[in-house]
Amino acid sequence: MFKQSAKAALLLKGGAVGVIPTDTIYGICGSAFNRKTVEKIYKLRKRNPKKPVIVLIENIDDLKKFGVKISSSQKKFLAKVWPGKVSVILKCSLKKFVYLHRGTKTIAFRIPKNKELVKILKISGPLVAPSANPEKRKPAKNIKEAKKYFKDKVFYLNCGNLVSKPSKLIDLTGKISKILR
Repeated sequence: MFKQSAKAALLLKGGAVGVIPTDTIYGICGSAFNRKTVEKIYKLRKRNPKKPVIVLIENIDDLKKFGVKISSSQKKFLAKVWPGKVSVILKCSLKKFVYLHRGTKTIAFRIPKNKELVKILKISGPLVAPSANPEKRKPAKNIKEAKKYFKDKVFYLNCGNLVSKPSKLIDLTGKISKILR
């Protein structure tokens, strides 16, 4: 699997869009630093253009690449939930990332626990990773289902059936944290 993962990571780093296993379900992924790639994912998913996506990062230091500053209490909280199936919404007001935060000036980040995915992130860098399905359709549980949605417009990294709940989503942008799902 590592050889396939390394190839996928290089494709993602180069701007390709791929359906890959995340730590929860299959995601349609691409480089978070490539605006064209992110827009292609929105188009493929028929995603609401005002709705931000989750960004997978390798480690907490990756937040700095997005200009995200966290308090000591936020850092302690993140140390408890990361790596894991918890996505956390943080303030990200840099104008250059408007294509990610879609005007909300917030982005949800997650550090996955899945070792293979972390290896991909080491090479590819941060990835946008919405679920592998058009908006309002069921997430693909396997590559066969994903291919029905996206045909040959993306590459695929097969990991068999993946059935899990989406990540827990917690908003840390206010004075009180809120669990959104």
